[in-house]
Amino acid sequence: MRGAARLGRPGRSCLPGARGLRAPPPPPLLLLLALLPLLPAPGAAAAPAPRPPELQSASAGPSVSLYLSEDEVRRLIGLDAELYYVRNDLISHYALSFSLLVPSETNFLHFTWHAKSKVEYKLGFQVDNVLAMDMPQVNISVQGEVPRTLSVFRVELSCTGKVDSEVMILMQLNLTVNSSKNFTVLNFKRRKMCYKKLEEVKTSALDKNTSRTICTFGRIFHGILIDEKDPNKEKQAFVKTVKDQASEIQVTMMLTESCKLRGLHHRNLLPITHVCIEEGEKPMVILPYMNWGNLKLFLRQCKLVEANNPQAISQQDLVHMAIQIACGMSYLARREVIHKDLAARNCVIDDTLQVKITDNALSRDLFPMDYHCLGDNENRPVRWMALESLVNNEFSSASDVWAFGVTLWELMTLGQTPYVDIDPFEMAAYLKDGYRIAQPINCPDELFAVMACCWALDPEERPKFQQLVQCLTEFHAALGAYV
Repeated sequence: MRGAARLGRPGRSCLPGARGLRAPPPPPLLLLLALLPLLPAPGAAAAPAPRPPELQSASAGPSVSLYLSEDEVRRLIGLDAELYYVRNDLISHYALSFSLLVPSETNFLHFTWHAKSKVEYKLGFQVDNVLAMDMPQVNISVQGEVPRTLSVFRVELSCTGKVDSEVMILMQLNLTVNSSKNFTVLNFKRRKMCYKKLEEVKTSALDKNTSRTICTFGRIFHGILIDEKDPNKEKQAFVKTVKDQASEIQVTMMLTESCKLRGLHHRNLLPITHVCIEEGEKPMVILPYMNWGNLKLFLRQCKLVEANNPQAISQQDLVHMAIQIACGMSYLARREVIHKDLAARNCVIDDTLQVKITDNALSRDLFPMDYHCLGDNENRPVRWMALESLVNNEFSSASDVWAFGVTLWELMTLGQTPYVDIDPFEMAAYLKDGYRIAQPINCPDELFAVMACCWALDPEERPKFQQLVQCLTEFHAALGAYV
């Protein structure tokens, strides 16, 4: 069958050790981590390297430089480094090839530049969704001369607030030396998430907010939580509520799902922090804010935006995410809490790649195609469910382990949908026959063996979460040995 692999009945002994692994060196995670070796440290001489292409110029070059300052890089990416696009006429096409993510709350970009002699410039912009973002504005003339002294120009990226969309921005800078007919074109690529504006939530605890998604009967917001005792103290938060037409049953379902992790404390869990219930008002559940949001969306952005750069996120980082999820699930297993809906869509991630598990209150309506009704009026995550859960509605820590195997597969495929070619009504028979999703491209055999163990038909033959933590930690260490 297409996209499938047939497995035997793996037992606990199938968990691989780290010794003898022949994993390839994991690619770099961030652009700057790859560029830092190219930037000479203060007081150190730069290592000899092939010269990049130069600006078309006379024999004595104009010494054009254009870069992001250390403060700007720290603000955008969190690293202490300057990022040069042009340094003394030498162009870094490697740096220009990256489409850098602009945080959704950031509206201004700052570029530092100067030249020692006359260089004319012309500036232009393109955005791929004018409904989501206004045309970028700059605080300098769109054409003129590059300043002879060190200067900074500002680019404004303002969302319209009309639609939710990721916007691709292209800034094109044409440079002409000594008024010649030849010019050099520099293309700077950026991407930014824009969100639809929404009215204020009527409660003293929340300030202005932005809609993240409109769901089947629920809504998710990005809000500001204000301390009632000290209004100067503000904290970003996710806010889950229901639409105006939601029934009492739907309200009860939302609150029940949201309170599943209440009172549990672990670094890889994201339990609710507050519940707002006022007479005559819609209930609101408040969770800590994770600035990169949903893990499944994050993985898909990595796959789509960096399609021409498969080294944007490393295999080692993906395994580290899996370890964090396994740690959180191990804690739930020790507390005898069954999740029942573990998947990438039910995890969130921040800009340090810290992953936290959530309940499905934040994602059941965000990814409706991941849930199917098999004739019993209950939407279930069929493609993530163990056989005993599908057939007998039996859930346990072992069925959570099965779902973890599928989540690990999602990580290694950067957010693909499992069993996408299989009819949900045929999933039980498909699994009974011994078929499973195929090994992802570039997934090491040792890692796929871990997934296969999680998909054993007999729940007793599946590994425990603590075993998975140990196994993946050893594999992660083996990957690190090749860096």
